[in-house]
Amino acid sequence: QVQLVESGGGLVQAGGSLSLSCTASGLTFSKFSMGWFRQAPGKEREFVAGISRNSGNTYYADSVKGRFTISRDDAKNTVYLEMSSLKPEDTAVWYCAGSPVLSPSRVPSVVAYWGQGTQVTVSS
Repeated sequence: QVQLVESGGGLVQAGGSLSLSCTASGLTFSKFSMGWFRQAPGKEREFVAGISRNSGNTYYADSVKGRFTISRDDAKNTVYLEMSSLKPEDTAVWYCAGSPVLSPSRVPSVVAYWGQGTQVTVSS
């Protein structure tokens, strides 16, 4: 019954902005650290951003620092990713991830739950 559902993907021009949302159900959201991963065709699934439970500490891959902001609203069981200054290299399927740990998982193999993914395409 655990489900993570992403939304907000789409097509955007380089330099533009996009916001992703992930809404969880079937779990106690406040007990989960959440994150976002991306996977381009033929590439490994890559950690992009994470946010801790309780403290709300945030973590970012070096490639997106200063461009993306992760946040969460426990009342809405939702984690967000605000993306700006998008680059063609950001083109990928973007996945929401959750784990019942203090800090967000950065390695895909240890993530407890995944969303189905949402496509983000950045055109040049």
